Amino acid sequence: MNENMLNPEQYSHEPIEELRLRPSSFNEYIGQRKVVENIDLMVKSAVKRKSAMDHALLSGPPGLGKTTLAMLISKALGSELHVVSGPAIEKKGDLAAVLTNLKPRDVLFIDEIHRIHISVEEILYSAMEDFRLDILIGQGASARTMQIDLVPFTLVGATTRSGLLSNPLRDRFMAHLHFDFYQDDELGTILNNNAKKMEVSLNQDANLEIASRSRGTPRIANRILRRVRDYSLVNDHKTISVDDVKKALELLDVDSLGLDSMDRKILKVIRDYYNGGPVGIEALCATLGEDKQTIEEVHEPFLLKEGLLLRTPRGRTLSDKAIDHIN
Repeated sequence: MNENMLNPEQYSHEPIEELRLRPSSFNEYIGQRKVVENIDLMVKSAVKRKSAMDHALLSGPPGLGKTTLAMLISKALGSELHVVSGPAIEKKGDLAAVLTNLKPRDVLFIDEIHRIHISVEEILYSAMEDFRLDILIGQGASARTMQIDLVPFTLVGATTRSGLLSNPLRDRFMAHLHFDFYQDDELGTILNNNAKKMEVSLNQDANLEIASRSRGTPRIANRILRRVRDYSLVNDHKTISVDDVKKALELLDVDSLGLDSMDRKILKVIRDYYNGGPVGIEALCATLGEDKQTIEEVHEPFLLKEGLLLRTPRGRTLSDKAIDHIN
């Protein structure tokens, strides 16, 4: 598990350019104002108390800045960040190894925390509350409990589906903070800042075009900006124009609402195979040949937010807006 325990500077599984685009302080962090204000308050309190910050649960769709915020928390606390993915923790011993390697006031960031197995999750209860590991050794009449003291640490959990967390685990987080999709003006500010970091010139119309097609998600906005940068560079354009954006997005198969080919396929399958719905998620995934988790966590949140897809007790249904768009 040691390869999953990383400093922010050693976040080696990300491209260098992606790291360079991340904000370096809370003041540089755009959007999610309430979330950042709460975290900033918790960090300042922990620094004054010279103790670990309270545990925090960050929930919301992917790509909205949960990992970035965890990195800023550890930097503001002057501590080390340890990053672990929930599905990677397969056994109790994996999690115990991570917890016993923490130093005082370190930050443990568990991404996709809702995907930790319940038997592994139970170790976190005493670790979060009492900074202690309760490990059962042996079986039957000879079984005994061994207690291992842990240093005070901060657990930051990230989840795209907070409803899948068990109540005992959810209740042990002192702060529950939800990330919302970004507004176009917030994405525009992020794009301007990152265009400067990438040393490219981006005119205002191009900025607005990218922001409007980024699905309210900074990660997607940055991805589009890089592809548009490539298109403009190859065509020897000194300034990225709205025409560059449209042509680059046409190559990426992203339409005027920011929908990609899979988003449109979901809508068209419901229209063509199920007469506009309702259709159950299992039947929809079987027809699409796509994983249920990918549909529910990657594609559906934006389709629901934009009012293109409706969830009813009987299943998914297309809205009039969706039918007009795909027609």
